[in-house]
Amino acid sequence: MFSIPATPLWAVTSPRTMIASTATVRRAERQINDLFSRRTAVFPPSGLTADDNFFARRRKTKDKPGRRYVGICAQGVRTKSVAIRVYVAQLAAAELLHSRYGRTELTDPYMTLVGYFNSLRDLGGMRRLVEDDISTRLTRADRRSLATRFIGEPAELTSRMSSDAIPDILEKLELSFEGTRKKGAARPIDVLLATNMIAVGVDVSRLGAMVVNNQPKSTAEYIQATSRVGRRAPGLVFTVLNWARPRDLSHYETFESFHATVYQHVEALSVTPFADRALDRGLTGVLASLVRNLKQRYNGNRGAQFFDIRGELADHVVRSLQRRAEDVTDDRHAGRELGVRLKQRLDHWERRRKAPGAVLGYNTASRQGDVTPLLKKPDGGRWQLMTCPTSLREVEPPVQLMFMGDIGQDPVSEPPFVARPQTDSTDPSHTFQEQP
Repeated sequence: MFSIPATPLWAVTSPRTMIASTATVRRAERQINDLFSRRTAVFPPSGLTADDNFFARRRKTKDKPGRRYVGICAQGVRTKSVAIRVYVAQLAAAELLHSRYGRTELTDPYMTLVGYFNSLRDLGGMRRLVEDDISTRLTRADRRSLATRFIGEPAELTSRMSSDAIPDILEKLELSFEGTRKKGAARPIDVLLATNMIAVGVDVSRLGAMVVNNQPKSTAEYIQATSRVGRRAPGLVFTVLNWARPRDLSHYETFESFHATVYQHVEALSVTPFADRALDRGLTGVLASLVRNLKQRYNGNRGAQFFDIRGELADHVVRSLQRRAEDVTDDRHAGRELGVRLKQRLDHWERRRKAPGAVLGYNTASRQGDVTPLLKKPDGGRWQLMTCPTSLREVEPPVQLMFMGDIGQDPVSEPPFVARPQTDSTDPSHTFQEQP
């Protein structure tokens, strides 16, 4: 028989192991310590030889070809002009080979061209060029010993696409150009324009050709994006570099050596969980999450009303986060600063809890109309002390247009839009938001 001393529920913990897989992370031990305060071990350990180190095996390119990278940099020529010629040459050459060899699976991977861009602005400019200049030039490509080709409207994989449209695009990417297409059947995609959305989670094995416009910001992004092509068939990657940008020009001058050791150039990401701006955006959510999950009494929406900032749980949360900050940053000042920020939030919590009126809750529930919310969702207004984002991927509010009085434009000559007022109509200043 043995007895367990009476301790709070949150003090009884058990060690847990987290397993993660990745291919492009450097300084993983330091990053995991800063983010999770845990030790790191590579499992399983590397093998004895470079040919087989468990994670990767060296294979002969004759048996299974990989990807061929081609660097293009035209001195004194506009990058858009170079990109137009690269797109036309690849699309017309693919059509020539596809028709010459009987529309087989050998040439099908190169019929869909993937364009990769670092920004939506560059992508939007290329979309107009694909619909206009490139389409027109392809109709006359036979004059340059290539094949005439008529392409459809380019598809996109960007953040401005709705989540419902993305599965349809991925499904169309699987469509092959082999044989003859039945009447009424969906047309395969000729040109796909994408940002870094394509770098993760797009597993379409038939893709074989890509044009990268300008060198991506990081080597990890470059590797992840270009690895979308060349999975089933040999991949062909054209990197169009801008001679006016020193970084692009440096990559072009060391193109062969860089790609021979590309994995050595992967940059280590910075992990700063206790930076000032990280605390401004994330500390409120961490505090509310710990309070709600460490004790069942405070988990419900109305549990915010019963939380005591001078209780044992509040002291435990503050001390734990302070120790975490000091261990990660190796700086006691970071722990003291974190304690000050937590006290501001706890004092605000206490004032809201004791204020007369409705019961305090974490948020306004649909079936609890008499609840005053403690946390505030990011709604485009000023970021407040208790603003709590619901997603770390969408922490920035959208930009709204402000029309101040008469702007002196002819409504007939302007493109139509539908807008709704966000403020009182009696206010001379109106805020409008474009409707989808």
